[in-house]
Amino acid sequence: MKIIIVGCGRLGSGLANVFANRGDQVTVVDMNPNTFERLDPGFRGNTVAGIGFDGDVLLKAGIKEADALAAVTSSDEANIVTARLASQVFHVPKVVARLYEPVHGDTFRNLGIQNFCTVEWGIQRVVDLFSYTPTEVMFSLGTGEVDILEKTIPASFVGRKLVEFTIPGEISVIAISRAGRTFIPLPEMVFEDGDNVHLAVLDSASNGMKKLFI
Repeated sequence: MKIIIVGCGRLGSGLANVFANRGDQVTVVDMNPNTFERLDPGFRGNTVAGIGFDGDVLLKAGIKEADALAAVTSSDEANIVTARLASQVFHVPKVVARLYEPVHGDTFRNLGIQNFCTVEWGIQRVVDLFSYTPTEVMFSLGTGEVDILEKTIPASFVGRKLVEFTIPGEISVIAISRAGRTFIPLPEMVFEDGDNVHLAVLDSASNGMKKLFI
């Protein structure tokens, strides 16, 4: 993929390093060229010094050929303008913007721009960790509304059907890892000792999780 990352702070540089290391073609844009020092010494991508919502800067970064753009500067306003420019003017297929202030979320959503709020995500992660322990939260979808969890089946569920582990609209089993193999199960499948279950859980379903794992 050809990816543009606007903002080379801790998040932007981290994203750039990860994508570059996995073989993607990455270009990082930041108005302060000193921030490029955050990139790995062997960073194999490109850097462009300039304002992320400047059309000429984005053209220099190769936005016409870009498959994705992440606007992750420290300014919500800059991120929304950059993301809107990338999406509506340059028609970049995948655009995501970072938010600091949750109140800006509706503005982004009304513009059809995918976004994530680090404040909301952080709050939800703490709630998840307190609610689901010792379940492992693997990652969150959207802006944290749905979590993907991994849990070893308790002894009380061995020999019971998968459908008993489901709460419609709140908790769904999406995969089982068993004997070194992961697969998508059928509703009538029976749990075996040592199964690891992968769950999609609505963020408001902590009470349901507690009931299941009592």
